Amino acid sequence: MTSMAAGSALAAASASQVMSALTSAASAASPVGDVVGKITVGYQGWFACIGDGAPINTWWHWSANAGQPPSPSNTTIVAWPDMREYQRTYQTAYANLNNGQPATLFSSYDQQTVDTHFRWMRENSIDTAALQRFNPNGGEGPTRDAMAAKVRTAAEANGRKFYIMYDVSDWSNFQPEIKADWTNKMRAYTSSPMYAMQNGKPVVCIWGFGFNDGQRPFAPAPCLDVVNWFKSQGCYVIGGVPTYWRQGINDSRPGFLDVYHAFNMLSPWMVGRIGNVADTDRFYTNVNAPDQADCNAHGIDYQPCVLPGDVKSRQRAHGDFMWRQFYNMVRVGAQGIYISMFDEYNEGNQIAKSAETLATVPANSGMLALDEDGTACSSDYYLRLTGDGGRMLKGQLPLTATRPTPPVVSGDRQPPSVPGNLSVTGRTATTVTLAWSASADNVGVTGYQVLRGGTAVATAPGSPYTVTGLTPATAYSFTVTARDAAGNTSAPSNAVSVTTAPGSAAVSLRSRANNLYVTAAGGSPLIANGTSAGAGQQFERVDLGNGNVALRARVNNLYVCAEAAGAQPLIANRTAVGPWETFQVVTNSNGSISLRAQANGQYVCAEGAGAQPLIANRGAIGQWEQFDLVAG
Repeated sequence: MTSMAAGSALAAASASQVMSALTSAASAASPVGDVVGKITVGYQGWFACIGDGAPINTWWHWSANAGQPPSPSNTTIVAWPDMREYQRTYQTAYANLNNGQPATLFSSYDQQTVDTHFRWMRENSIDTAALQRFNPNGGEGPTRDAMAAKVRTAAEANGRKFYIMYDVSDWSNFQPEIKADWTNKMRAYTSSPMYAMQNGKPVVCIWGFGFNDGQRPFAPAPCLDVVNWFKSQGCYVIGGVPTYWRQGINDSRPGFLDVYHAFNMLSPWMVGRIGNVADTDRFYTNVNAPDQADCNAHGIDYQPCVLPGDVKSRQRAHGDFMWRQFYNMVRVGAQGIYISMFDEYNEGNQIAKSAETLATVPANSGMLALDEDGTACSSDYYLRLTGDGGRMLKGQLPLTATRPTPPVVSGDRQPPSVPGNLSVTGRTATTVTLAWSASADNVGVTGYQVLRGGTAVATAPGSPYTVTGLTPATAYSFTVTARDAAGNTSAPSNAVSVTTAPGSAAVSLRSRANNLYVTAAGGSPLIANGTSAGAGQQFERVDLGNGNVALRARVNNLYVCAEAAGAQPLIANRTAVGPWETFQVVTNSNGSISLRAQANGQYVCAEGAGAQPLIANRGAIGQWEQFDLVAG
């Protein structure tokens, strides 16, 4: 994704917006999932070399003239990768490195390259990768198709989540073609257990709507159509949007606010906007805080960008620049963080392993290394820094403006052995007990992480360990990793699958508005239209404690959700319970019950005397808000 000029000076935010965002904790629109509460890295995967077997058969994204090997006069990169862990490399036309070794580069088309990158993500607790997908209908298409398959393989091997991130730059016919690409090709990847899910829905990002430049000259209407189409396909849709999306100025076209507000999550672009700590603090006050406030007000999750800084422009300040961004985005209350980017050697904003010193940079390249400001940095420094930023986001490290990550780690770099023989030794309706063989380490294991579906959910001192807070009669998959005092993490154990014990018996809801039963059928919104309590009218009542319940429809085994924080009708479409799926049961004096949605504090109403779908939109209880709870 290309950077753009920052435009005019920052537009001033209103004092009330800033004060509200700075003094109030951000209210997450969605519960923790694969992007909310997580670190996501943008993954280009767009480097190829002649002779690597890729259909494109060029020096793709390495050279300006892709038919010729890269050289100082024929290059598109400004930073040099650390090449020590790639098994297959390709000779360039650069002079040898300053240490005398040949100047070679990797190809993303080699599976070992992608495996290595995702292993680095796993080793540094990076949760999710957003695979960039540009217009796939031209000559790049077959190679991009192949890269999606390679990313899936690497993600599954390393227990990392991934999702498709469409970039509409220069995609003139995007409106029908992006739908066809998802339907015919990319949707199949949602069958992977490592495809990112949020709110029980597969994640898709669309980057580029509303940008005020010639690469994306689109009107609002086709953009809004595409966003709503993906939502109609059951997707959780992220928007990669301009920095000044709220005001419609500078890098944002005017008239796009309805498009931006249609997304489930917003991720404004930051490359080229900031370059030092002072910039970061100014944007925190004038851009990020009011952005977060706007997202809170509209029930949208906020995923701001964090970038390491351009090596060539000497922006990195040995990690202080990036850490200040982590600090600001965590204290503003962001629901997730997007790293721009993992492997962007073209803009110099990569966190992937890079040349530590000029000794491993081509002698005639003019490129800088990570020690450009005189501070030695290991090649994996920005991966480690990202891992610590993620831990601060998740509350595993305290909020601190002081960077905790040393540029060079001395001592132990050896991960523990893999925990063995993971098994299930017990289960209830809401718990699963796991046991495993202890890991070994050259220094000592300090603990274990329990992962559910590839996402860490608990830290255990040892085996056995009981995972709590689960949902009755629900299938889960678990793995375990070991960690030592230096932060080294093992590969995941064998996976075990288990289904929790059944919960309570089925119940049905009969509306006092029309004396008909509430129906959940065919993925449609709930409506009181059933004359009897059949399968479509039965729900499992899951007790969440403190008078709160969740309702799981027997017809599809999904939880009832107050969609869009209660702004849309109730629908049984979620695989897990969060605030939108939580209801308080209120017992009325006439023996009926009412349901108050935690999503917005409003009572569920059989709108139109039951003729319209149920929706949580009433501040008081009347006849339309009363139901009889009938045992199944």
